[in-house]
Amino acid sequence: MKGHLMIDLASLPDEGKLYSGELPQEIFGLAEDDAQAVGPLVYEVWAQRFGSELLLTGSLSAAFEFTCVRTLHPFVQTIRLEDAAVSIEIEREGEIDATEAMREEVLINFPTDPKCEEGDVPQKCEIDSRYLSVDKSPEDGLPTPPRAESDDRWSALDIFKDLKDQP
Repeated sequence: MKGHLMIDLASLPDEGKLYSGELPQEIFGLAEDDAQAVGPLVYEVWAQRFGSELLLTGSLSAAFEFTCVRTLHPFVQTIRLEDAAVSIEIEREGEIDATEAMREEVLINFPTDPKCEEGDVPQKCEIDSRYLSVDKSPEDGLPTPPRAESDDRWSALDIFKDLKDQP
């Protein structure tokens, strides 16, 4: 089946077997507002059966376009897993589709806060000072941030701080 890594348990040697190749980027199927795959999932894994478990060890990599959390600019970063270990429970004999397990292994290794300075081609990753109104003088014409103003709605809670010391 094209676009899937199928491992036939009946023909898998006891000592294991090497599988390598590429799976199309469409296997990731991410929402439009998420990071997007810009290349295939490249794999080179050793598959070996241990009782009711199929263990894949080796390397996985795929390139994605992320949006930088600082600059909001897109950049490409390749997720590389050189020592990946993927365990798949064998529920029935026959062929096992390892595609989803490898896909998930790559996805859980996404950066939490992607920054363009960590991309394949590092970029200058600084917040544009025009967007930092906290430190701007009033002459710049930028609105004062809400936290700089007092909020009387919260002052009603001040009476409770004196009550905590009473019996």
